[in-house]
Amino acid sequence: MSRRAALRRAAVREWGPPAAAVRTALAERGARALALTLTATALTALVQLVQNQSWGYGPVRALGAVRAEDPFWSALLRTPLSLFVPALDLPVWGALAQILLVFGVAEICLGRWRTLAVAYAATLAGTLYARIGVALGPEAFLGLPASDARVVDTGPSAAVVALAVYLCHQRRARFTGALVVVAMVVEVLVKDNLAGREHLAAIAVVLAVCGVREWLGRRAPATRTGRRAPAIRTGRRPPAPGAGRRRSAQGLGAGGGGTRSGAPPMRSWNFRRGPAQRTSWW
Repeated sequence: MSRRAALRRAAVREWGPPAAAVRTALAERGARALALTLTATALTALVQLVQNQSWGYGPVRALGAVRAEDPFWSALLRTPLSLFVPALDLPVWGALAQILLVFGVAEICLGRWRTLAVAYAATLAGTLYARIGVALGPEAFLGLPASDARVVDTGPSAAVVALAVYLCHQRRARFTGALVVVAMVVEVLVKDNLAGREHLAAIAVVLAVCGVREWLGRRAPATRTGRRAPAIRTGRRPPAPGAGRRRSAQGLGAGGGGTRSGAPPMRSWNFRRGPAQRTSWW
């Protein structure tokens, strides 16, 4: 097998199922399959347009800018909108392309609400890490310098990275997931800044969630195997001892030809021989 054919087979194995799911969803539902993605893309473009206006920069910063030095509850309220506030020092088309591609595939393959939950959890993880890192200080292993407390933390990059890793885990695209993780590690090694470290924090949270899901998935079959099957209740009382023998004596058992006429059963107490034998109670 040539190297090109091997690469083609590996690509089909990694990306074939998600691509097929996207094609099927778009063919069946059209743009409705990407409702969350299109909304997020439009909102990000709108926020970018507003914050570049003289009258809009202040309101966007007041509603969506998150810094580690801000009060905790204030930063927590701003975190959802900060996901859709593009960084001013980066081209907006990059953020829009990330949302359109990664959010779109995740929405179709994972579902709308799970995609939104993973994106928000990743963004929140990055925000919380910035506060913890600044509190630890630069001398600690995961600490951050005090100057990072004033860095504005916005943009969808942490959510995009986390969604990519989570999607690769769900679809068993291990090579692509490992490539994303390695790329984020190299980013921190080459340019150690707050954004790169927040990406790693988002990846760590997603990997922890994936590990818990794997553990629960392995534990559930073992629990079902060790559980006894419940008794099926038919609503009938169990037969009394000797009932089968009495039914057989009356000719009412399985395969018997006797019938119940309402008269008392006939018992032969006088055993007579000959053709004139009579069966009676007396």
